[in-house]
Amino acid sequence: MENSLKKVRRIGNTKLNLIISVVLTAILLAICIIAPYVVPYDPNAQDLSISLSAPSSAHLFGTDKFGRDVFSRVLCGGAPSIFGSIIIVIIVTVIGVAFGVAAGYFGGRVDSFISKITDIFLAFPGMVLAVAIAGMLGIGIVNAIIALVAVRWTKFARLARSKTISIKENTFIQACKVSGLSDFNIIVKHIIPNIMGEIMITVMLDVGVTMLELAGLSFLGLGVAPPTAEWGYMLNEGRSYLQTCPWIVLYPGCAIIITVMILNYLGDSIRDFLDPRYKEI
Repeated sequence: MENSLKKVRRIGNTKLNLIISVVLTAILLAICIIAPYVVPYDPNAQDLSISLSAPSSAHLFGTDKFGRDVFSRVLCGGAPSIFGSIIIVIIVTVIGVAFGVAAGYFGGRVDSFISKITDIFLAFPGMVLAVAIAGMLGIGIVNAIIALVAVRWTKFARLARSKTISIKENTFIQACKVSGLSDFNIIVKHIIPNIMGEIMITVMLDVGVTMLELAGLSFLGLGVAPPTAEWGYMLNEGRSYLQTCPWIVLYPGCAIIITVMILNYLGDSIRDFLDPRYKEI
C-alpha cells in the first residue's frame, strides 16, 4: 500500500513538473515573439546624452554606453538566442540521425566511413572548432549557426548509430526484410520511430547547452552583427564596464541563466515523463 502511494505521488509530481515546465517555456517563447512590439524603446536607438545611466523609472535596467535602453535590448535579445539555438538543435538532429541511422543500419564500409568522419570532428574540442569555423566565415548569426551545427551533429550521430544497431537485429526488422520491404521503408517506418524517443529527450536537454554556446560565440564577437540585440553580444559590449556599470551585463546574464534553467527543467521533465519505469506503473 505504501509503495502504491509513493508511485501515485511520483506520477503526480512528474505530470506537475511537465506542466509547469511547458507553461514556463511557452511564456518564455511568447515574450520573445511579442517583445519587439511591446518594448518601451527602440532597442537599437542611441542617445549619448543618457549613456551609462543607472536603472531608473525611465529605464528599468539602465542604459548602455550608447544610451540604448537595456531593458528593451534584453527583451528583444531573447529571440536570436533562443530561436537560434532551436534551429541549431533541429538541424543537428536531422543531420546526426540521418548519418547515425545509415551507419548503424548498413554497417560495413558505410559505417566505417561515417564513423571516421565523426571521429575527425570529435578529435577537436567542440567550442575551439566552432570558434575557428565562425572566425573563417565571419560575423553573423547564420555563420554562428553553421559553426555550431558543424561541431554538434556528431553527438546525435553516435546516439542514433548505437540505437539503430541494437534495433536492427530484432525479429520484426528481419521479418520486414524477408517480406521484401525496402531498406528506405524499414528505416523510415520502423527504425527511426523506435529511436526517436531517446533522441527527443536528448534534443530537449541539448537546447540549453546550445544556447550557452551560441551566447559564447556572440560574446567573442562571432555571433550576431551589431547593433542587433543578443544576450551574448550584450555581455561582450558591457564587459569593460563591469565594475562601474554592472547593470549592462547583469541583466542579460540573468536572462541567460533563467532561460537555460527553464529549458533544462523542460528537458528533465520530459525525460522523467518518458521514463520506461513511469510507463510501467
